Amino acid sequence: MTDRAYLKVFHEACEKAFTEAEFKSPLVDVPYALRHAAVSTWLNAGVPAPQVAEWAGHSVDVLLRVYAKCIHGQEAAAMKRIWDATRS
Repeated sequence: MTDRAYLKVFHEACEKAFTEAEFKSPLVDVPYALRHAAVSTWLNAGVPAPQVAEWAGHSVDVLLRVYAKCIHGQEAAAMKRIWDATRS
């Protein structure tokens, strides 16, 4: 299968699966964008990096090198976990 044929099927599937706004977003430009969005979402949801790396087929080193800039908004939760752990 050529990359053109693959992308044609990919975009047709995305048009059916996503809302109009989602379909017009950069999320469906290329298949890798969906993978990147999924991995970023898992990390931002607080899934531990070793688990995300396993699911994504990366080493933890590669995962954090590529996706560290995508992790945000976890500082308060991390500080609470540290606080709770030291109070016990």
